[in-house]
Amino acid sequence: MLDNREMRHTRLGYWIEEAGTLAPRPSLADDREADVLIVGGGYTGMWTAWYARQLEPEARIVLLEAEEVCGHGPSGRNGGFCNAMWFSLASMRDRWGAEGALATAHAAQAAVERIERFCAEQEVDAWFRPAGYVQVSTTAAHDCSWLTAVEACRELGVPEMLRSLSREEVAERCASPAFRAGAESPTSATVQPARLALGLREQLLDAGVDIYESSAVRSFREAGDGVEARTAGGSVRASRGVLAIGSAAKARRGPLRGRLTVASSHIVLTEPVPDVLEQLGWTGGECITDSRSLLHYFRTTNDGRIAFGWGGGRIAMGARTKGRAELDAAVIAAAADHLHDYFPQLRGRQITHAWGGPIDASPTHLPAVTTLCQGRAFVAAGYTGNGVGPSNMVGRTLASLALDRSDEHTHLAFIDHKTPRVPPEPFHWLGGESIRFAIEKKEEAEMQGHPPGRVASAVAKVPELIGFHIGR
Repeated sequence: MLDNREMRHTRLGYWIEEAGTLAPRPSLADDREADVLIVGGGYTGMWTAWYARQLEPEARIVLLEAEEVCGHGPSGRNGGFCNAMWFSLASMRDRWGAEGALATAHAAQAAVERIERFCAEQEVDAWFRPAGYVQVSTTAAHDCSWLTAVEACRELGVPEMLRSLSREEVAERCASPAFRAGAESPTSATVQPARLALGLREQLLDAGVDIYESSAVRSFREAGDGVEARTAGGSVRASRGVLAIGSAAKARRGPLRGRLTVASSHIVLTEPVPDVLEQLGWTGGECITDSRSLLHYFRTTNDGRIAFGWGGGRIAMGARTKGRAELDAAVIAAAADHLHDYFPQLRGRQITHAWGGPIDASPTHLPAVTTLCQGRAFVAAGYTGNGVGPSNMVGRTLASLALDRSDEHTHLAFIDHKTPRVPPEPFHWLGGESIRFAIEKKEEAEMQGHPPGRVASAVAKVPELIGFHIGR
């Protein structure tokens, strides 16, 4: 068993703790006018504000955040994988065609490069580290699961963006005894997600963006020829609005309540284990996932820790997480067991931190921007646990949309594209939890080398049959 006697299982997690405390901004306490109103102070909302300020330096930009500090939501708690979308190229081509898929993939790659430049030019120490993103199989049932994406890259003229790896090539990157073959996207990176979010917040303040924290929006509506948001302390009227509220868009009155599932993902973090990393040969900083639908994802840190996450958390009915999205002891215990399965060298080493957060999961596994209020507002969500890089891409698009511009960013395929709808509650929750449970049982059997049960296998296939995409 792993030693977790001194584990800190908290709502905000290690990244936010390590990034340090900042003085919160005042909450909204009066009525304001603006050119652009942004609701949500995570990556999407803050990147929107950043690019809107670059495009129109004189624009009045107001950002409202419900948390005490911007970046303390999922943007500051995730695994810190800064990836493009090359592994999703085949799925995007199926939904958007070759031209739309390739344009979006290039835009997502450009977003990774913009984040690197932002950190360098603005001197934000977000631990940005270029490294390959490797997807591996850990059971024969998952071998070659990446081939459709690899073939799509080849067929669309970008074979260098994704290539298959043999078992030996995977072992050169990380010699876990659980790993088989895999594939690698070489143009990815890792970041300390809270440092990136808080660094972006500071740059926005320096640039004159008006940020109000602890300012949960109670209503958002059309108002005259613009939009209006009301909080407990005041209101903001603006010509254009952006809702960058993640899983809250699924809430009972949320604009995407029929388009999202709110699940959760949880991370355990080891003590510094540089000796284990040397033994594994895992010294290049690669971010790694397995090929399960209930995904495991893992990376190293600057001080030689392993952050190991699992996307197997419970589904929240009506987006009401009731704290389980952040604090779920059962899911953390399972994640710790899975960590031991993949890295038995960690036996006896301490897990120091554990935390979790909600995921706004799209039925297509792809982000989407939807127009609201007769073109006066836009809502973005659906990153499905892969938002560090794509949120920059979407934020750049939202900045142009909010400023009523027409450019290459406003013609990407994820804008106003039809996506499958999820059933109403409680049927959505009942069905989603049944499918999650079936997938978990099926994948547990596959990992143990057993044929999965017929019922679990049948239920696990339901998403594919109704046009939903689960997993990578």
